[in-house]
Amino acid sequence: MTRVPAELPIVQVLADVLRGLTSASTVVLKAPPGAGKTTGVPIAIDEAGLLNGRMLIAQPRRLAARAAAARIADLVGTRVGDAVGYQVRFDRRWQDSTRIVAVTTGVLLRRLQGDNFLEGFDAVLLDEFHERSLEADLALGMLLRLQQTVRPDLKLVVMSATLDPQAIADFLSAGGSAVQMVESQGRAFPVQVRYGRQLQRSPLEQQIAQLMPNVLAATPGHVLVFLPGVGEIRKTQRQLQSLPAARGAEILLLYGDLSPDKQDHVLRPSRQRKIVLATNIAETSVTIPGVTAVVDSGLARVLRYDADVGLPRLQVEPISNASAEQRAGRAGRTEAGVAWRLWPQAADRGRPEYDTPEVLRSDLAGAVLQLAGFGETDVAAFPWMDKPSDEAIEFAQALLRRLGALDDFGITSLGKRMLTLPVHPRLARLLIAGEQLGVAARTAVTAALLSERDPFRAGQLAKSQPIRGGGGRGKGIGKAPRVGSGGRSDIVDQLNRLERFAEGRDDPAINQAAARQVFRVAEQLARMLDGGTGPQTLTGDASDTAIMRALLAAYPDRLARRRSRGSDRAIMAAGKGVKLSGESNVRDGDLFLAIDVQQATGDAKVRKASAVEFEWLDTADFEQRDECFFHPSLKQIAARRRTYWNGLLLNETPIERADETQSQQLLFEHAVRNWERVFPADDPRLQSLLARIRCLRQWNPELDLPACDTLALHDVCLQLCRGRKSFAELQVAPWGDYVAALLSFEQQQTLDAQAPQRIQVPSGNSIEIEYCEDKPPVLAVRLQELFGWKETPRIAGGRVPLLLHLLGPNGRPQQVTEDLASFWENTYPQVRKDLRRRYSKHHWPEDPTAATATRSGLGRDAK
Repeated sequence: MTRVPAELPIVQVLADVLRGLTSASTVVLKAPPGAGKTTGVPIAIDEAGLLNGRMLIAQPRRLAARAAAARIADLVGTRVGDAVGYQVRFDRRWQDSTRIVAVTTGVLLRRLQGDNFLEGFDAVLLDEFHERSLEADLALGMLLRLQQTVRPDLKLVVMSATLDPQAIADFLSAGGSAVQMVESQGRAFPVQVRYGRQLQRSPLEQQIAQLMPNVLAATPGHVLVFLPGVGEIRKTQRQLQSLPAARGAEILLLYGDLSPDKQDHVLRPSRQRKIVLATNIAETSVTIPGVTAVVDSGLARVLRYDADVGLPRLQVEPISNASAEQRAGRAGRTEAGVAWRLWPQAADRGRPEYDTPEVLRSDLAGAVLQLAGFGETDVAAFPWMDKPSDEAIEFAQALLRRLGALDDFGITSLGKRMLTLPVHPRLARLLIAGEQLGVAARTAVTAALLSERDPFRAGQLAKSQPIRGGGGRGKGIGKAPRVGSGGRSDIVDQLNRLERFAEGRDDPAINQAAARQVFRVAEQLARMLDGGTGPQTLTGDASDTAIMRALLAAYPDRLARRRSRGSDRAIMAAGKGVKLSGESNVRDGDLFLAIDVQQATGDAKVRKASAVEFEWLDTADFEQRDECFFHPSLKQIAARRRTYWNGLLLNETPIERADETQSQQLLFEHAVRNWERVFPADDPRLQSLLARIRCLRQWNPELDLPACDTLALHDVCLQLCRGRKSFAELQVAPWGDYVAALLSFEQQQTLDAQAPQRIQVPSGNSIEIEYCEDKPPVLAVRLQELFGWKETPRIAGGRVPLLLHLLGPNGRPQQVTEDLASFWENTYPQVRKDLRRRYSKHHWPEDPTAATATRSGLGRDAK
């Protein structure tokens, strides 16, 4: 007889789950929150005797893992740690004889790192997969790899409250797994949803306090209030404690960092009415019995990559419609209930339907390092349910290389050590560096300070000066010497203030609850480091300096160089500009780490910085290059010998010569951008040559002459840039010779023959022909120099007549014609008559075709 309570809806489909695991390797189970899948499925599998070894139940949160272990142990009649146990970060309660182990997904990943075969475990249950955390996606892909290779016997159950089971099944089937789908309808009572009339601008705690009397009057059961975070929970708690309507109700808090005893108290059945103020941990991970009313703020803290600090951070965002439905459903698990939403119904249209998978919105450094430790050589080829972008993968790989966790051969020994620490790779590198430098305990506090909720109240830290002076000796967490950094590091200044607070000194800028959480995490991290719990090797200024050097190891990509001595403006790798804000006390030194950077359109604002000494920089990361650049005011190429560290320019000195190819390309690029200043458009020889080539190309296309268009001229410019350094040199360069070189020898001969630059007229003068594309060629010549010509001369192999501009003795056109013979016969007599009267001394023969041409225009008949 099963020990799964008969009233749980999951009981109706447990037989289907067991049949699925018998006939296939994987079952995809969809069951709504409260259906009993977290407790019922592992108990049923254990009772059916399907496994020889243990099973793992992976939960997204520590609270859920502990709660699952406690509930299962209670149902099967054992103590937690015996047949049923759990393991979360820094807390393990199971032994060799344990058959069911509830763990966080992070613990599962670390076990896969240490044991790629997952020996001793025959089944893994991934619970709450609909949350689509990055760790869950990573675990699913790794488990699929195991099934495909060394563990075809491994059973896998993927359990979700909202996701389409067909989509998960299709993904797993494509990976080669035999998959069965099972769906439980659950059992829920009707829930009436009530919306706010409009979006309120008042604080959440005030909105909830105003609404609470109506909520308590509407239903007899417990009230569950969803809030985005601990800060909002505590503010609401203070408001409700003074609310008359809430007297007699027990006001409880529920969030991930709450102590296990307090979490258990919230989940324990009680006859006293409860008002539970919770984060989204209560949405699907745990079930609070007796809830009949829900108040939903519509907000949650979502893990996203924070480019400001280079770490994943929780950010407050509107929840999806699917999450809102899950929250409302919590009011209808035991009887009909009511859900209040603090937003108008019209706002639902602006909410996303489902939450974005974390793999598509978060930093992948930790995931990529996990895969490297797992032996995955191609991250892009890993079986992702939703494949991250190539850019996100490349960014993560680049960071891990800079941290020393990866090299060309895969994961390094340092990377393997980083995997043993349950923090982001950047913070793992910080901890290891602190350990090596003899300040393990203080570095643990620093890592917790950077990763946990900021214990310093906004707006108050900037008003306080950095701690200077002090001394003393200490041991372990909170016992290091209290010497200020002297304005060298905002992080060390905060660390010193926290340590003074731990000694009992009052600091109004510090949130006590957040500070205590920082020290709790720090103590847990310190126990994982050599020297983390004993006396510190370094004290005083040496200790502060070691912390600053450890920060450099963790943030090598955040190194910045001041633009000038004493300036608050600096430059980072790739030329990114930053500016120290008024919040930072770091004002000296040429180099500093931009630890907390607020992105902006112009220079980003650095809120927290830490100075760096030049001699701390690893010499292996230095690179010296001879480079050239374009001087914008001199309009010429200049050369510099530059020293870089991890892509950041540290110093440069002028040199005489630069790489010729690089110089040529750089001058060309700037010449193209400033074409009107470089191209000699007023050079008549060049313009004539271009016009001749273009016209003849148009008249005789069969000659296949080059186009001489803008692209061709750019090619000419590129050739001219070789050996030259400035716009001035380009302007006087032999453009015409290089343009002529575009033609072959035969083409040049054809051009001279069919589109000559000049033509000899009967007077003996050589007159230049004017060419213009899309217009006839023009010969402007004095009328008397053409005596003896009977026909208009033609070019382009006889295809194109010259357009004759016949000039008078004063150089002004008297007639324009393409038909010289017609002009002599029909128009010349009248022109002759007019010109003879005006220029009587000039030679004006009656028959110009038989007369001798003259350059001066004077003849015997003028004598």
